[in-house]
Amino acid sequence: MKYLAFIFMLTSLYAQAEYRVYQYMVKDRASQTPANIVTSSLNPRAYLAYNGMEYLQIDLMRTWICPGFTGFKKEICSSPYELMKQEVQ
Repeated sequence: MKYLAFIFMLTSLYAQAEYRVYQYMVKDRASQTPANIVTSSLNPRAYLAYNGMEYLQIDLMRTWICPGFTGFKKEICSSPYELMKQEVQ
């Protein structure tokens, strides 16, 4: 049993975390203001529930996965599409 716990501790040191990022076009249904582009780690259902489901219309534009830890107000990683545009230019 001790060996199993030791092996588990060694493998857990190399665990990798990742999170999904969503980019939305958000529009207020009540007003005629232009739509905003929002990047968030909340999925579409959670984003609507958190920000007011009856007032917002959201359209999912793109999504990507970021490696790493998300705590301590860490910034969301850049979109791979933006990185690809920079490489082309």
